[in-house]
Amino acid sequence: MKKSIVCILLFLAVSSQAQGVKGMFNKDPIINHENFDKQRVYWGYFLGFSFYDYKFDYKAIAPDIIVNRTTGFNVGLVGDLRLQEYLNLRFEPGLYYTQRNLEYSGFASSTDAKRQVGATYIHFPLLLKFSALRTGNVRPYLLGGVSTTLNLGSNSKSIDDNAQQKFRVKQWTKNYEVGFGIDLYLEYFKFSPSIRGVFGLGDELIRDNDPNSPWTGNIQSMKTRAILINFTFH
Repeated sequence: MKKSIVCILLFLAVSSQAQGVKGMFNKDPIINHENFDKQRVYWGYFLGFSFYDYKFDYKAIAPDIIVNRTTGFNVGLVGDLRLQEYLNLRFEPGLYYTQRNLEYSGFASSTDAKRQVGATYIHFPLLLKFSALRTGNVRPYLLGGVSTTLNLGSNSKSIDDNAQQKFRVKQWTKNYEVGFGIDLYLEYFKFSPSIRGVFGLGDELIRDNDPNSPWTGNIQSMKTRAILINFTFH
């Protein structure tokens, strides 16, 4: 349902600009929003998808914990500050819904062998945007920066653990991010699809009360890995 809603919104928005896109790559296109990037500050919003994973490091050699990823949904705001002609500072606070399903080996019961790790993230990235020279109505760019994330579904305050089927993670995490995208200057607005990788910097796992827990006892560290696909409208 979430994917369908986003696809419909994108289809309607881009369809309304179809003629503009058609002429965008002509030899001499009509230049849309010629002075848009000269603004000191401008705002926008984004919709998109996310694919969250975990990177595990283990204390001893053992079968890997399998992470089955699901497709998440993203929505948020964009604030852009122009530093100079090719460099912008961006703040992109957003709400990210996702779920990871973990599978453990060595359990006779499927109830013990599987854990659902749902998450509702409030994500706060601060990014530098390095833009190339604009060609007609197209301008590619690179992104890089840091972020902090609040996980509203972390179970960090629960006294129960995996023995009671509670998989706990820390509430706050820090990350670095890198990615790329392209600005398309359409007739009525600027449309910017982008893809970005998110890499957790610290261990996020809250271990079980039993130090020999079969769910967390052998984990040295557990860090977020994610791919974010956002469609931004200015």
